[in-house]
Amino acid sequence: MERLYSKVRPDHGKKLEAIGLSFWQWDNYWKEDACYRFSVEQIDELEAATAELHRLCMEAVRHAIEHGRLGDLHIPEAFHPAIRLSFEGRDFSLYGRFDLAYDGIHPPKMLEYNADTPTSILESAVAQWYWLKDVFHDGDQFNSLHERLVARWDALPDETLIHFASIADNEEDWVAVTYLMETAIQAGKKVAHLNVEQIGWDAGRRAFVDMRGRRIDCLFKLYPWEWLMREPFAENIIGSGTRFIEPIWKSVLSCKGILPLLWELFPGHPNLLEAHFNRPHGLAAYVKKPLFSREGANIELHRDGRLAHRSNDGPYGAEGHVFQALSPLPCFDGVYPVIGSWVVGDEPAGMCIREDVTPITTNMSNFVPHFFR
Repeated sequence: MERLYSKVRPDHGKKLEAIGLSFWQWDNYWKEDACYRFSVEQIDELEAATAELHRLCMEAVRHAIEHGRLGDLHIPEAFHPAIRLSFEGRDFSLYGRFDLAYDGIHPPKMLEYNADTPTSILESAVAQWYWLKDVFHDGDQFNSLHERLVARWDALPDETLIHFASIADNEEDWVAVTYLMETAIQAGKKVAHLNVEQIGWDAGRRAFVDMRGRRIDCLFKLYPWEWLMREPFAENIIGSGTRFIEPIWKSVLSCKGILPLLWELFPGHPNLLEAHFNRPHGLAAYVKKPLFSREGANIELHRDGRLAHRSNDGPYGAEGHVFQALSPLPCFDGVYPVIGSWVVGDEPAGMCIREDVTPITTNMSNFVPHFFR
């Protein structure tokens, strides 16, 4: 695994905007004056670790449901039966993304699993693939995301219309949802977009509806389950008849409480980090993470009993924390890369890299392409 300096395509901005990556300039988000090179063996290792971690996570979901541990994940009790039914019925799931610490030498370590609302999907599936063809046309990339997404939508039972919802005035989310809509269209599905704030409730029909009064039978929502469960209309979710994508059982995986459950079930696994619900006494270095933190907010790194680094303040932490053994990220040229390893359905599908100038990956991180040969 190497970080290399790379030639910037003179027309890269136009090419990125042509595929819909409208925010590529924000805080220098898209970065192609550098890239990461991997060996074939390293890519095989990342792919195998992703498949293994997804398998372990599915076992952890089953354990949490069967042994009454959903409360430990701060999931409201009213939703526990629905989660059980959703998981036992294996309700349709589209995708997810592991965040992994990896230096190309030691086994990849799971930092967390964004199994509910991962973004950076257009960058991963399309933008870095076109970059590869322009810059390293004789190289390859761990990236079958687009094809697998289309195939996964094709496996979804027939729906008259799939609604796609994202938060109003959030361009990054809108770009991700618009791209996912395109993959569904390529699978032959009919789609419609609306803002989360525009979803209505028709009490007479006991159904969620769009602005035209159409019943929402299938909803892809780029909106976290932990937020949905606490909305004023949350009581209507169960029994509404709406198929949610991601399904409600994915709320178990997207909570960082899954980390100590995994360690309880599979202690010492080479792809896991020791993790606990309570402050550990035997760890010299650990990370304190809120159960629902996003974009690196409210995270603390501790070494030798001292606070070593704290990310920017955010709204998280009141719901509780987990404590995970610190796995220092590799540092290349003063930046710290995190591997984002994608799962579509139940299969590894590709990866992306985000790097930050701090050892905590935040919303100021840069997207950097990769290749192998």
